Amino acid sequence: MGTKLFGTDGVRGVANKYPMTAEFALKLALAAGALVCRDKRKVAIGRDTRISGEMLEAALTAGFVSQGVDVVRLGVLPTPALTTLTPELGVDMSVMITASHNPYHDNGIKLIAADGSKFSDEVTARLEDLMENGKFDNLPAEIGKIMSDEDCVGRYTAKVRSVVPEGKPLKGLRVVLDCANGVFSTILPRMFMELGAGVIAIGNEPNGCNINQDCGSQHIEKMTETVVGSHAQLGIAVDGDGDRIIICDEKGNRLDGDQIIAFLGKYCAENKLLKGGSVVATIVSNPALDRFLETIGVRCVRSGVGERYVIDEMKKHGSNLGGEESGHMVLSDYAKTGDSMVAALVVSMGLLNSGKKMSEIFPLFEPMFKKRVDSRFETKKQMEEAFELKAFKEAAEAAEKLIEGKGRILVRKSGTEPKIQVWVWSDDPDFAAEVGRNMMSVLEKAPGFESQKAVP
Repeated sequence: MGTKLFGTDGVRGVANKYPMTAEFALKLALAAGALVCRDKRKVAIGRDTRISGEMLEAALTAGFVSQGVDVVRLGVLPTPALTTLTPELGVDMSVMITASHNPYHDNGIKLIAADGSKFSDEVTARLEDLMENGKFDNLPAEIGKIMSDEDCVGRYTAKVRSVVPEGKPLKGLRVVLDCANGVFSTILPRMFMELGAGVIAIGNEPNGCNINQDCGSQHIEKMTETVVGSHAQLGIAVDGDGDRIIICDEKGNRLDGDQIIAFLGKYCAENKLLKGGSVVATIVSNPALDRFLETIGVRCVRSGVGERYVIDEMKKHGSNLGGEESGHMVLSDYAKTGDSMVAALVVSMGLLNSGKKMSEIFPLFEPMFKKRVDSRFETKKQMEEAFELKAFKEAAEAAEKLIEGKGRILVRKSGTEPKIQVWVWSDDPDFAAEVGRNMMSVLEKAPGFESQKAVP
């Protein structure tokens, strides 16, 4: 059975419209209470700063307690705080109410297992089936209790504090922190100030409707402008729930996520902190990242797209560092999932230890030129059929041979739309474009083909 609503990071949509309705949240809690909460009969719930968070929290709470499951309300806190602390909370699972980097009118529900990991596709598929077909018995004698834990953030920040040495290790650092009007609005500036940094905080006044609005990881213009205007050494932007980070140098230049992965890998290797001799990146990270890591004796392991798959590969290879070009950075010695505050502290320490300016360090490597084109089809079925065409498979094989030793090619189906994506990387832009054209010309002739679009 394949999941229909849950993606790699939960379910998401417009708040107060299906599936992000109180009714859906209630039913999800009923199903999770029956399927997952069988041992401790207890669940923890956290949320970000969106105005719709309390509505969904109330619905989830009602569903769980009606199944005899106790609910611990944690209030507003970062997703990485919840994933990191879940194993200590004595719960069967945790729920994070957030739509991450999306606008305030969206919301989402992330399900976290008792060990702090994301739920598997198998479990979410079973949950969806139970929501659709299950019947739930609510027994008057079995109603759960509702309680609050107001010290969760304090315990989390104490753990993160161990990332850097005692004292004021960030003294001398001047940094702009864009908190996305989200969960880190108070926590991130306070942490950096306590560690001795000079902080200019922006996007740190959440009102329920301004999360990620013209700020944060998706809108860094104000951050880069503030960095240049305030003569800061770097700018750090997070997203609404705190699991994604974007960084700019002192000149306001945005640093590619692959560059941050490379920097973290180099820092950890030089300080004998890297485990497994490897760093995990996704299949869409630039091949030049592999080339750079090889020069410092570190292997680059590839995973599927999605933080959950990065973490799976990290466990498989014994690595404690992985990341995505989009800004999810996982340092598993300190956090269960992507944690922008942990990554920000490590980058800041690395910068100060180097004695250099950010622009003197980055770029660590010259990326290969990337050519990506998406082919859209009328239906998902037609997309699937086009992907299996003999002519397309032959074109892909020919492209692989042609580009071998000169770059890399990736062909994948979109998980959300009827599109086939072809990515080509090479040091030679013209060569990459030619390889891509050869493949895409086959798809143009396939039944149901609608259009092609180059993606930056």
